[in-house]
Amino acid sequence: MKMRLVTFVVILFGVTTFSFAQEEGEVQMDSISQVEQAEREAKEIRKQIEAAEKEAKAAEKEAKAAKKAQKKSEKANKKYEKLTGQINSLKKGLEKDEKKVSKISDKMEVDKIKGKLSPNDVAKIEKKLSKLKMNINKSREKLIKLERKL
Repeated sequence: MKMRLVTFVVILFGVTTFSFAQEEGEVQMDSISQVEQAEREAKEIRKQIEAAEKEAKAAEKEAKAAKKAQKKSEKANKKYEKLTGQINSLKKGLEKDEKKVSKISDKMEVDKIKGKLSPNDVAKIEKKLSKLKMNINKSREKLIKLERKL
């Protein structure tokens, strides 16, 4: 009976040792596979981070382009408003000068008929009228140039 017991204990000891040896191998294999899996996950995370950075750069670039386009449109809008203001002021000045010319010429004609003007007065008034007409012509030319810019 002792012999059977000793062989049974030896066999039991051998089986348990063998099973522990297999479990340690599995633990090592599991840890190696976990390390490899962690490395793969790290690579995937790096790829995701790089993709996110690229998207952020692209979004930043688009934002800069949009800001630049907005500034450009604001500048063009200001230029347009400035030109329209200049055109309106020139038109008002032209109308005012034309009214002046017509008033002065009408008054000169009336005073000529009545005989109130001397030849020197007529020359002065005509000189004044010619200056006004020259200013009107210059203003018209300037107005035409400004309207072309629009």
